[in-house]
Amino acid sequence: MTNAPEIEDLLRRNAPQVLGALVRRYGHFYAAEDAVQEALLAAVGQWPSAGVPGNPRGWLIRVASRRLADALRSEEARRQREERAAALTPRDAFTAPPPGERAPREDDTLSLLFLCCHPDLTPPAQIALTLRAVGGLTTAEIARAYLVPEATMAQRISRAKQRVRDVRFGRPERWEQRLPSVLQTLYLIFNEGYTATSGAALQRRDLAGEAVRLTRTVHRLLPDDCEVAGLLALMLLTDARRDARSGPHGELIPLDEQYRDRWDKAAIEEGVALVTGALSRGRPGPYQLRAAIAAVHDEASSPETTDWAEILGLYDVLVRLVPGPVERLNRTVAVAMVHGPHAGLSELDGLAGELKGHRLEAVRGHLLERAGEPEAARAAYESAAAQTLSLPEQRYLQARAARLNR
Repeated sequence: MTNAPEIEDLLRRNAPQVLGALVRRYGHFYAAEDAVQEALLAAVGQWPSAGVPGNPRGWLIRVASRRLADALRSEEARRQREERAAALTPRDAFTAPPPGERAPREDDTLSLLFLCCHPDLTPPAQIALTLRAVGGLTTAEIARAYLVPEATMAQRISRAKQRVRDVRFGRPERWEQRLPSVLQTLYLIFNEGYTATSGAALQRRDLAGEAVRLTRTVHRLLPDDCEVAGLLALMLLTDARRDARSGPHGELIPLDEQYRDRWDKAAIEEGVALVTGALSRGRPGPYQLRAAIAAVHDEASSPETTDWAEILGLYDVLVRLVPGPVERLNRTVAVAMVHGPHAGLSELDGLAGELKGHRLEAVRGHLLERAGEPEAARAAYESAAAQTLSLPEQRYLQARAARLNR
């Protein structure tokens, strides 16, 4: 008997191809996506006891096609268009693809990602629709991951599907221009999984793992794209530290205090190989540079042996490409490690008007503590703790502030 995690992984790997097969054949993205979700739920209910069918993807296509045909028949009946309903494929016609029918292609995954990251959708809608349509997650799972009511997430997904319902399925013209949106969506999903923005858990490993899985798929489809390789490398090199990031009670453990023997060496080796290969093929992009920074951290045997000068040099290049406040805040830490905390604090002052929130205050507290200003550091830590919605981060910052009271 196949266990539940294996079935879940199998379903998520097949979901994009099943949806792609239905959308290519019928159109009707909105109805097809609902039908695929029903087929996935049917599989979850039947496969653990009945066993996984010999052709799981074909089983899912057959069940989803029946559900879709039923839905389309009902819609046509309501509109009194019996001639269209009569032309629909019979219920048992999907035992095997009709002659000449193209089999589901893994390339459908990329087409679905382009559809889910349509420029008419907001970033939250892109994320939700990607997790639902490409990741195969249920609305309830996505809602739990982002700590919102299921009804709220259902409404968000429904609006997103309505906006793309008439978009032609397939790679869009000038699809390369849409790829950055796809990568950004995957990166946002990973970041939320690696460090949850709110709630009691520091990490949501299912989200981070899903982002890695989907990025692997894109890399397999676009193996020569250096930024895709860079993003996958970045995820692997970052996620390699996850087991060392929290203690037995879920408490946050900062990078310089982690037991490095708990880092995933295989993930580090794969990530280093990916980013090394990507960087050798031309001018680096932002994801490659972020991955290179992560590689320098991961390859250091201890905090003391970290090559901060190299990291600062990489950040100098990165902020020229992406001069955003988050990148500049991260560079500030590297400046402080190379030139001292006062140099870092000077850089930080230039960000005060651009970046709000707990991360700015947390870095300020860290630099003030290193500069020998405990009272100011304690105030910064307390300010940061009051602003974060993550309980592990809040407790960590409060502990840092309390330590300075001694």
